[in-house]
Amino acid sequence: MTPKMTPEQAANLSMAEQHEWFQQLTAGRRSLLRGGLVGAGVLAAGSGVLSGRADAAVANNARAASTPTVPTRPTAAPLLAAAARPAGRSVVPFGRHISYGADPTTQISVVWQVPAAVTNPYVRIGHSPLDFGEKIKAHLSVLSTPFTDISAVDSVPLVHPAAVEQYYIQARISHLLPGQTYYYAVGHDGYDPAAGPHIEPARPFTTAPCGQPDYTFTAFGDQGVSYDAVALATTVRSQNPAFHLHAGDLSYANDGGSGQITNSYDPRVWDSFLVQNELFAASIPWQPVVGNHEMEPWYSPDGYGGIFDRFAQPTEGQAYYSFTYGNVAFIALDANDVTFEYKANFGYSQGKQTAWLNKQLAAHRANRAIDFIVVYFHECAYCTADAHASDGGVRAAWTPLFDQFDVDLVINGHNHVYERTDPLRGGAVTTAAPTGSTVRSKAYGTTYVVAGSSGNSLYQFPVADSYENDVDNVAPFASWVRDSAGGQTPETVDWSRVRYTGYALLAVDVKPGRYGRPAQLVLRAVNEYGAEVDKLTIER
Repeated sequence: MTPKMTPEQAANLSMAEQHEWFQQLTAGRRSLLRGGLVGAGVLAAGSGVLSGRADAAVANNARAASTPTVPTRPTAAPLLAAAARPAGRSVVPFGRHISYGADPTTQISVVWQVPAAVTNPYVRIGHSPLDFGEKIKAHLSVLSTPFTDISAVDSVPLVHPAAVEQYYIQARISHLLPGQTYYYAVGHDGYDPAAGPHIEPARPFTTAPCGQPDYTFTAFGDQGVSYDAVALATTVRSQNPAFHLHAGDLSYANDGGSGQITNSYDPRVWDSFLVQNELFAASIPWQPVVGNHEMEPWYSPDGYGGIFDRFAQPTEGQAYYSFTYGNVAFIALDANDVTFEYKANFGYSQGKQTAWLNKQLAAHRANRAIDFIVVYFHECAYCTADAHASDGGVRAAWTPLFDQFDVDLVINGHNHVYERTDPLRGGAVTTAAPTGSTVRSKAYGTTYVVAGSSGNSLYQFPVADSYENDVDNVAPFASWVRDSAGGQTPETVDWSRVRYTGYALLAVDVKPGRYGRPAQLVLRAVNEYGAEVDKLTIER
């Protein structure tokens, strides 16, 4: 049994140091099944056991798979001896979800899960539900977690394996046509979606069109697995978005959320999370960022080996990225790098992420085809909820850049509430923005929205909700901000415009400028019953 590190010991170690400790501790027990599971590259390095990224060309009526990219990770032996593997026909895929690549007009990634190891996994893509197209190679990876390190969420059977093995498959597809709807199905040796007895309905997805279309995107964070989480995912579907932004803290498999190896952790919660969202995420691209609950030191030195296998980031192996859809540039950040609240990954990028952010913002603002810049990440720059409130590390590292480059909208999670600020510059209110109003971001600055109420237990505000009060004045009240020591420093705020203690998401209608109409972002907070509890129009 693994000797337990104390919380005090873990609190003084970085994510990389905890991962190294785990590797050394488990080195002697990585061969779990004689002639079966391959442990050396599986147990500790989890996300790096199998390689071979898929890159396929699909054009008009002729779809030809390109050769896989050069492997970037070492190839391991098969996970199970051939005689011990279940027959491919009995291994049924689940948990399908898609995301855009760096170019949403031509790139899509398909990720799914299987309950056991399979050979030659692939995805078929066609232009109709009955046209499955050629097989496009995908790659299989495994995450293995020692059962002794798992805090089971459900009952523990008397007989259980030495480790929980989770098998994920990714296919990164490029050279698609802009603005086209495709249909896909996944398979492997023995399980062909285009042939009986496993014929299954194809899932659709649509690439981004060229130019500047009207469209809607949705956003929330802190979902978890619950009936409220299902309700909010259903609300996402009701908005018919082009894509969905997830602002971190996805499944809560890592319940502690401090990035410590002593946290309560059950990786099987990820299975429930992916199945819960498959109906929506299999056809609507979900673009997630990491939250504090995604720091999992079991799998990689940065703690993100698990999330990188479960979700195909647009920039492979990197927790921050950018993409453009129409006239809006989106920047996804990893706030674990700068937050004052958690120390496990604080400063892990050594300033590279903030330097990258500076370059991305400058490039987007210099691009005449881009009207709006939307930035999203987990820990909050501005929030008054009691549990986490605002984060001084985020403010110090990034809000000056948001001011410098006229960022229009910042979306956060972390606090399980909905809250919107008035437009801010330098942390000060520039104009009142009650519900239903219109503001010009170039003149008045950045609007900050916390949309962390998508399924996990709700937090509270220090004062009453304000979503029903359409007023022009905001009474100052006491809140606090995380300081450099991770403590709480009191502050008096007057920027909290709309507060709603209920399950809700953010829907944003993008309307490019046409015929004398300025470009607009129409922000709508929609609760789990479909009612709008806030609305603001941002113009440029």
